[in-house]
Amino acid sequence: MRKSAFLLPAIAVVVIGALSAVFIVDEREKALVLQFGQIVKVQEEPGLGFKIPLIQEVVRYDDRILSRDLDPIEVTPSDDRRLVVDAFARYRISDVEQFRQAVGAGGEEAAARRLDSILRAETREVLGSVSSNDILSTDRAALMLRIRNSAIAEARALGLEVIDVRLKRTDLPPENLNATYERMKAERDREAADERARGNEAAQRIRAQADRTVVELVSEAQRESQIIQGEADARRNEIFADAFGRDPEFFEFYRSMTAYQRSLQPGNSTMVLSPDNEFFNYLKSDTGSN
Repeated sequence: MRKSAFLLPAIAVVVIGALSAVFIVDEREKALVLQFGQIVKVQEEPGLGFKIPLIQEVVRYDDRILSRDLDPIEVTPSDDRRLVVDAFARYRISDVEQFRQAVGAGGEEAAARRLDSILRAETREVLGSVSSNDILSTDRAALMLRIRNSAIAEARALGLEVIDVRLKRTDLPPENLNATYERMKAERDREAADERARGNEAAQRIRAQADRTVVELVSEAQRESQIIQGEADARRNEIFADAFGRDPEFFEFYRSMTAYQRSLQPGNSTMVLSPDNEFFNYLKSDTGSN
């Protein structure tokens, strides 16, 4: 009975000690076995691990790809046009032993803060070496690659591997935004005024050309009509001359009748002539002679 009283607690202590000596490493993490703060074992493969109970402890770190959003930072490109940049990075803990030595007990949060400092410094350095147009253009993948490559070496000293760096948003500071909008508006107004001026100039050239074409066409038509009319008059005169040449007396009679018709209009039939005037010869006799 007395033996059982001592045996059961001993067995319990052994079982608890055995269980506390075993730990499980998940496939999403890596583990370090520490003894009095010193690294004695690195467990990177998933599965069971062993440690000395009470003396050794297990520290686990995430082995997945992690994301880190940087606070907006202000950069000054080479053309002194200040910009506010939002960026984020993707990284992973590549060397847990070096990571522990670099950040100590601060763990992943301390490493993230130090990575923030590295990324901010590299972002300012890279973006400060180019113009704002290069940063604002769609072709800025090369700039993000430069930032990543510049941060890789420093991050490696922390046991981190920087996988990617991306610029999410690039804007002007609020105090410069209105001035920039006004400048852009003034530039667009100037371009619109230039377009309108060029349009008016082109319209005037087209109207002048159209007016000139109208004058040329009308002149040409009038010239051709006068030529045709002259030819017709000449032909008419030729016909009349031929017809009247065959009977001169009839020609004289016809001319007199035409003159009477034009002269003796209604309301205007009073004429003052000398008695011996030849105008009314055909009214004095049936032959038109005195």
